[in-house]
Amino acid sequence: MDIELRKSSSRTRVFKTVFPGETNHYNTLYGGLALNWMDEIAFIAATRFSRQCYVTVSSDRVNFNVPIPAGTIVELDAYVSKIGKSSLEITVDTYCEEMYSDKRTKSMTGVFTLVAIDENRKSTPIKFPEPQQLGL
Repeated sequence: MDIELRKSSSRTRVFKTVFPGETNHYNTLYGGLALNWMDEIAFIAATRFSRQCYVTVSSDRVNFNVPIPAGTIVELDAYVSKIGKSSLEITVDTYCEEMYSDKRTKSMTGVFTLVAIDENRKSTPIKFPEPQQLGL
């Protein structure tokens, strides 16, 4: 399968709602919870890319540009931005939408590096399964 097609088919989007119990004393989303969500979706995108086991080895940089208030919709958009021998760099863009208007703001961006691992939890080269194995 073409690498660009594989990258586009592994792009992953998740929507969440920010509830009051997920906020800090400023009534905005906890930064740690936002990182958790971003790491989780990065893992899903990596797994969808080659259907191998992955572990996160780093979050290179996360920019918290705009606070995300309670009562908003959050979209996390993860995509493969770099391919190595055994690692993938996954970029996660996070958008905040007001619940009852069309206002949408890019709130955060983060880059996560995940490494493919084998059954012994050692790094292994990224493999590309045949399209029929993926149901494509």
